[in-house]
Amino acid sequence: MAERKRRGFWSRLLHNRLSIVGLTLTALLVIAGTFAPFIAPYDPTEMMFSDVFRPPSLAFPFGTDSLGRDMLSRIIWGARTSLYVGVLATAISLLIGVTFGSLAGYFQRTLSPVFMRLADIQLSVPDVVLLIVAATVIGARSLEVIALIIGVTMWPSIGRVARSKVMDIKTRDFVDAARMAGAGHGRIIWRHILPNGVGPLLIVATLDVGSAIVAEAGLSFLGLGDPTAVSWGQMITQGIEDMTYAPWCVIFPGLAIFSAVWGINVLGDALRDTLDVEL
Repeated sequence: MAERKRRGFWSRLLHNRLSIVGLTLTALLVIAGTFAPFIAPYDPTEMMFSDVFRPPSLAFPFGTDSLGRDMLSRIIWGARTSLYVGVLATAISLLIGVTFGSLAGYFQRTLSPVFMRLADIQLSVPDVVLLIVAATVIGARSLEVIALIIGVTMWPSIGRVARSKVMDIKTRDFVDAARMAGAGHGRIIWRHILPNGVGPLLIVATLDVGSAIVAEAGLSFLGLGDPTAVSWGQMITQGIEDMTYAPWCVIFPGLAIFSAVWGINVLGDALRDTLDVEL
């Protein structure tokens, strides 16, 4: 039965042409980010001053920047940065959101009002403002700190979905049976309720990876990212001044951000349609 469900899932997912595009772009992001040291043709920090502002060619498919660094290699390594921050930030938001949302949904009368007020307060402030203020106050610029800041700002969306699913599933017969069998609250939530609500959480988490990539690129564009990391947002900032005579320094990083985020969002929409889930 489980094998039949898996085959049906992949059959429905691959039947949609847009989902294939999303899977392809997401796979390219994962491959580039995972194997960047092996597939990048040059060291992304190597300065070749004899090749400054080389236009796209066979030797440098994406051209070079103001310091003679290979743009293709920097974009590949930028995928590594984006993937790392996106996945880590989403994991942090999942941990916070699922924990708070599940407890609020299960203990609806006592914890749900507190959770909703916290979520409303955070959602009332634009994410970009929270990101800038947090990054400025904390001061540290490591990728882990950036991921923590982004993850903390994203938890309400996942938390609300978790709360909604727990409130729905906790009234079902198998949960009552587990409660009558003597299962504690923790076991009921983590072993019986959440596994049956993983579909919507997976979809929201997938979409949040794209949001985290945009957030990291935005912080790097504003000079609040990790200065030691190769970032697409940082590349755009450095290339804006030279855009009139070296437009590839902005075009290719911008296309990388667009392709990665669009591919992830398309994949998330395809998952939602395949799993027939309403968010």
